[in-house]
Amino acid sequence: MDMNEIKEIFFQECEEQLAELESGLLKMNDGDRDPETVNAVFRAVHSIKGGAGAFGLDDLVAFAHVFETTLDCVRSNKLEPTQDVLKVMLKSADVLADLTNAARDGGSVDESRSRGLVKELEALANGELPSPSAAAEAPAPKAAAKPAPAAVAPAPKPTDDSGFQPIPFSFDDFGGDEAGSDLPAYEVTFKPRFELYSKGNDATLLLRDLSRLGEMTIYCNMDELPGLEELDPEGAYFFWNVTIKTDKGEDAIRAVFEFAEWDCDLTIKPVDEAAGNTGANEELPMVPVPFDLSILDETGAAEDVSGAAAAETAAAVAAAETASNVTQMAAAAARVEKKESAAAAAAAAANAAAQNNAAGAGQTIRVDLDRVDRLINLVGELVINQAMLSQSVIENDTTGTSSINMGLEELQQLTREIQDSVMAIRAQPVKPVFQRMSRIVREIADMTGKSIRLITEGENTEVDKTVIDKLAEPLTHMIRNAVDHGIETPEKRAAAGKNTEGTVRLTAKHRSGRILIELADDGAGINREKVRQKAIDNDLIPADANLSDEEIDNLIFLPGFSTADKISDISGRGVGMDVVKRSIQALGGRINITSKPGHGSVFTMSLPLTLAVLDGMVVTVAGQTLVVPLTAIVETLQPEASAIHSFGSNHRLISIRNSFCPLVDVGRILNFRATQANPVEGVALLVESEGGGQRALMVDAIQGQRQVVIKSLEANYTHVPGIAAATILGDGRVALILDVDAVVGASRGQSLKAEMSLAAVG
Repeated sequence: MDMNEIKEIFFQECEEQLAELESGLLKMNDGDRDPETVNAVFRAVHSIKGGAGAFGLDDLVAFAHVFETTLDCVRSNKLEPTQDVLKVMLKSADVLADLTNAARDGGSVDESRSRGLVKELEALANGELPSPSAAAEAPAPKAAAKPAPAAVAPAPKPTDDSGFQPIPFSFDDFGGDEAGSDLPAYEVTFKPRFELYSKGNDATLLLRDLSRLGEMTIYCNMDELPGLEELDPEGAYFFWNVTIKTDKGEDAIRAVFEFAEWDCDLTIKPVDEAAGNTGANEELPMVPVPFDLSILDETGAAEDVSGAAAAETAAAVAAAETASNVTQMAAAAARVEKKESAAAAAAAAANAAAQNNAAGAGQTIRVDLDRVDRLINLVGELVINQAMLSQSVIENDTTGTSSINMGLEELQQLTREIQDSVMAIRAQPVKPVFQRMSRIVREIADMTGKSIRLITEGENTEVDKTVIDKLAEPLTHMIRNAVDHGIETPEKRAAAGKNTEGTVRLTAKHRSGRILIELADDGAGINREKVRQKAIDNDLIPADANLSDEEIDNLIFLPGFSTADKISDISGRGVGMDVVKRSIQALGGRINITSKPGHGSVFTMSLPLTLAVLDGMVVTVAGQTLVVPLTAIVETLQPEASAIHSFGSNHRLISIRNSFCPLVDVGRILNFRATQANPVEGVALLVESEGGGQRALMVDAIQGQRQVVIKSLEANYTHVPGIAAATILGDGRVALILDVDAVVGASRGQSLKAEMSLAAVG
């Protein structure tokens, strides 16, 4: 594993840490004060800073360091995480993400914004609470007096032949109360167990917090540290003896280790009680460590440590103390790469990473998406070939009881299980996309001067990754539209008797083999008079058009339609919701609107769970073979003459259990035939479409039910109205997959071409 591979792993971990950071901050913003939530937020920033330092990403390290310091004030209850404080921290999380992306992909970050947030974070760390109007212009905090350095014993030369040298370590940058010799002294023995590191804790941070209580001297015992070849990356080999002078008392010392006391051996004794053990301690091969935290979590390296022994020391310390974090092991290799044994140290760190990954392989593994896509494509071809083989055997074997038939049935079952398992590998929760929307809401709310809260539900709803990747663009447009057009200003909301803080709710859930994503706001709703007039002014509809409320609402999906009075960075350029409709249609989905003036709007997107396979009903229509998605079919029935009723000049209804349902001739809608077929001679498929209610689709015959592999017709041929995609049947023929929603929309009086370009206005 070379440094580029380790760096790529670092950035992958950064994505997880940034998601954890934003999730934790949002929980805190909603009132969660659980210490574990605060610690998780702190650890996320700390991990990013530590890994960034290993690769010399100075801008990222510098910002993360200030951010971490402020979070540490919250963690130690020195700073109350109010709404104003968390607003600054959420913005800081956004900038941290920008800096990470810039470090990975190149590009730049708005320096004025990052500098402004650095000033705000420093002010918060110094106890200066933010004012609602002073956001980025917050004055730089006054320089704090540098605390007295901790007392450090001189580092003796090693007395054995292990080759280890003392590691420079200093708590100068972290402070400690100036203390005189007359203050009470305590001896602390702190021995971490491996569980401490596996939970993401860091011994150096605990020692740093301890140094803030007063003047202290620290000794590190390395007696149990093995050679690199025997090193267990999940082990814990060091322990520390600390003498600290403080007037805070034993309880304050114990509070430092409050979250780690179950994962370490800890003893705290007044020096008077421990005096009898002093001699014993002196007999131990203790190494007094003037210990610099930058060795473990800053960019600096121990320049006074030289030679092969120094390289081994740096690599061993990083691997032993932070082996649960791959980025820290990368730091070990990076810090010694200019030393004599850099290659050996890097190899040792990589080997430790491999062992660590192997230990956790039962939980998760990282796989290149291209490999998964290739596997899915191969399984799709396997399904097609299995269907072809079955078809050939059926055509040539009339007995139906041969061993070949039995084997094919088992093969079909195994193929289905393999395909389901492979699709499950690519299924992912929509949480990453939902989390990305939080930032968009914050940014647009700031630009428009509105106060808005985003509430997300169903974040763990899983869908194919290809669908998730294409969800970001339409959701972004919808969020921007809801915040800019939907939610009123605080003044207008107050005048209408509403809470000045608007709410946008984003939910995801499974329904009938599809995923439903709803975006609801409690804003003013759609101004239908304004929408209608704009459409007339832009020659999108005739002035005498008689449209229902639903049809008027759907006008906002017309290309080039906008109700904005002026062009801005947010809206008003004639693009937006039409892009949403095209994006959703490209995914094989549908979108519809319900709006109540004065109370808000709800946008509902219905999407397939996967773009690779579907269960379908194979039917025949006018000599053509079609596949109807099984998720859209409610039931099938054989129409009787007494159940068919004419309606108007060319419409028919079918009576189903004392209710009437429109009967749609699929062959006539798709222009497969010029006249309507006799319903009694065919089969009716009762289907349910998004926004169109139930319809009975009339087909000539049903061939059977099977799982089919979806092939893009548009990518391989061209777009065909009323057809969603294509597939290959067992006999090698190409079958078209029916777009049920488009056919239902066309049955309501709109042409298929218009149905594909307009949002079901009919």
